[in-house]
Amino acid sequence: MKKTERVNLIMRYINNRAHFTIAEIQREFKISRATAIRDINEIQAMGFPLTTELGRGGGYHVLQNHYLPAARFTPDELKAIFISFIASKNSQLPYLHNRRSITEKLIGIASQTQQDELIELNHILLFENTNPANPNLLELDDSAPPELNQLISLAVRDKHLRVTYEHSIGWPQLMDVYLLHIFNSNAQWLVEVYDFDADEFRYLPVVMLRDSAISEQAMKLTEQEILNKKRLRARESNLVVKLDATGIQRFKRMHPPGISLSFTGMFQSSGIFNVQLDVTDAEELAYYADWLLFLGKGVVYDRIPDELRMILRERFTHFI
Repeated sequence: MKKTERVNLIMRYINNRAHFTIAEIQREFKISRATAIRDINEIQAMGFPLTTELGRGGGYHVLQNHYLPAARFTPDELKAIFISFIASKNSQLPYLHNRRSITEKLIGIASQTQQDELIELNHILLFENTNPANPNLLELDDSAPPELNQLISLAVRDKHLRVTYEHSIGWPQLMDVYLLHIFNSNAQWLVEVYDFDADEFRYLPVVMLRDSAISEQAMKLTEQEILNKKRLRARESNLVVKLDATGIQRFKRMHPPGISLSFTGMFQSSGIFNVQLDVTDAEELAYYADWLLFLGKGVVYDRIPDELRMILRERFTHFI
């Protein structure tokens, strides 16, 4: 039996008793005295309400009118949750305003020793978005756009939405869409949708969306038909690129929205992605040329539009 499973079973066992001894735990779970003591100490560290009675016939008492918290975490699990909160601080997360109350609840279920450790971790660990002068500072002005919370709440109920897209101030566009993904790319929240009226897949900045709601119209296509369209367009991509390990690391640092990288080698040593480029869009081609050069010398083109190839050649000539 694994340790975590055994500790959980012991907690359930003692939760139904007013009093128990180490010997009883030994017999019930067929473990040594040292193991039983270690498990009980760990259970106490989780905040289980126990008191110790010394002397002959002594043991442990479960405090009356105290209940085991609904959520139970080992010390390492609690550290992992707390560290994830620190690491994601000021990262444009949805529901950021709830972070303080969640943190207080996590601290509340920790023992005093665990609380001291978590507070110390907050001072020791610094991540990219942490303010070193004040690790406790939470930059609420860096929070995700307000419409993001509304989109998430709607999407878990129904992905067929009506959104208002305001590409320019004063020029709103009402759109009937099917939501595919919500993601963060280069510090910006984007939503991938299928636009029923334009019959195309689009990536819309969440910050430019207004008044999102579940659509009252009938869907023109089923979900499966939309996904089939996306797969078909992926197969027809005019740019197919293979990356080495360096290219993969740089891809993770920066890439255009909507591109999915498929790993083809062990330990993420190589990968491939495909894109359908609009060869008539000079700005898009110039952007991709610069980005592809950024990915490094290990880039291999399985397929590339002639228009993009010409721009890359010009870039190489300029550097030489």
